[in-house]
Amino acid sequence: MSESASTGLVTVEGKRAVVIGGTSGIGRAIALAFAEDGADVVASSRTREAVEAVADEIRNRGAETTERTCDVTDRESLVALRDETVDALGGVDTLVVSSGAVARESLRTVSDEEWNRVLDVQLTGTHRACQVFAPAIDEGSIVTVSSMAPLRTMPDLAAYTAAKGGVDAYTRAAAKELGPEIRVNAIRPGFFLTPQTEDAYAKGSPRRNGVQRKTEVGRIGRPEELAGAAIYLASDSASYTTGETLTVDGGFSNNAFQD
Repeated sequence: MSESASTGLVTVEGKRAVVIGGTSGIGRAIALAFAEDGADVVASSRTREAVEAVADEIRNRGAETTERTCDVTDRESLVALRDETVDALGGVDTLVVSSGAVARESLRTVSDEEWNRVLDVQLTGTHRACQVFAPAIDEGSIVTVSSMAPLRTMPDLAAYTAAKGGVDAYTRAAAKELGPEIRVNAIRPGFFLTPQTEDAYAKGSPRRNGVQRKTEVGRIGRPEELAGAAIYLASDSASYTTGETLTVDGGFSNNAFQD
């Protein structure tokens, strides 16, 4: 057990992390928080410009990184990301899978193509990433990003809800199969302001007002407020935690049935 675990400190200092989907929203906030806390971090996504921009931010925080795009629907790109990370950082201690895709369409009309796209990114993509990176992780951890959708269903999100429900189940299955060498846990975010949600939850909008009214802390979350959960699950202080899902929703689920 490391010194950080024995002293009770929650830190990822000295660890080497990969954040897939790490150039925007929740993933970016986690990647930058890891770097700020002393971890070396590779943040990847499909967009070269975004990968380069976040890599600069990581270096500005004094952390080591490398620049490699990645698509979770493409196994070869995951293998290339893993191999380049191992070469650049000397290994991998933590994998965070935060890639996402949404199809806002009724289950009555959603096409097979859209349904399969969402599941391929959210669920099968999570599996591909875990399968590819697991051999490179020695006594480390994996953190997946789930959602409240499987617990609190919403209209026109059947594909997304099914995919995230699968991520919940997959996280438990992966913890069973990869333990004791690798711990696998999930974060379940509530409502957060990201580039993907800022229009839907614009300030003063009925949707935002409704969410805030049902949230104990009375507001929408900021992506950086999820980073602490990821740091905990990746840290040695969580060495006895696996197969769990940590909800970070400002208390929304506590008021799920409020009018």
